[in-house]
Amino acid sequence: MTLECKICGVSEDKILNFIINHKFPPKFIGFIVNYPKSKRFVEIDKLKNLINIDKKESKFVAVLVKPTDEILKKIQYLKFDYYQIYDCTPEEINQIKKKYNKKIISAITIENKSDLKNYKDFLPFSDIILFDSKGYEKSLGFDHNLLNGMPNNFKKMVAGNLKINDILKFKSKEYIIDVSGALEDSTGKKSLKKIDQFLIEVNKV
Repeated sequence: MTLECKICGVSEDKILNFIINHKFPPKFIGFIVNYPKSKRFVEIDKLKNLINIDKKESKFVAVLVKPTDEILKKIQYLKFDYYQIYDCTPEEINQIKKKYNKKIISAITIENKSDLKNYKDFLPFSDIILFDSKGYEKSLGFDHNLLNGMPNNFKKMVAGNLKINDILKFKSKEYIIDVSGALEDSTGKKSLKKIDQFLIEVNKV
């Protein structure tokens, strides 16, 4: 199985073009659509211009925290393949999928083992289940060993302050690797050097 990855929190044309045209492009590229607390947040007008390009081999993901009908209507015709949704009930996400006809990444935030139990409620309508930390914009991690024993009968993604060196932990596990903060420099901006290193390492695995 080829390891798949997602680069999240892209907000600049230069970075996006580098990623899309990389010799080993990621399967997914994420954009923070409605969460201004994040330094990676992209205003809607800028977002429209940013993603109005040829995606080539990558899929675009709208990262949404408790999205309103207003924001969903604003982005419904943009070039997003997936909606990655936080802080919504299974019923709310299912309704969004039906109304907007998008593939769904349901985000389950993890702090301890008990937080894992609800993922099954999201399976019927989710294309991917994402296991993330409760840090949101703070790039916090969680104990990824909590995921040991998770069944392989559904598509899974893992985030939570992953570092480039963490890739090997998932070499034999069926998870899509979702990275953001580890690809940024000391100023908080995405680093072309780190992105290049990450994509090369993923390809090796």
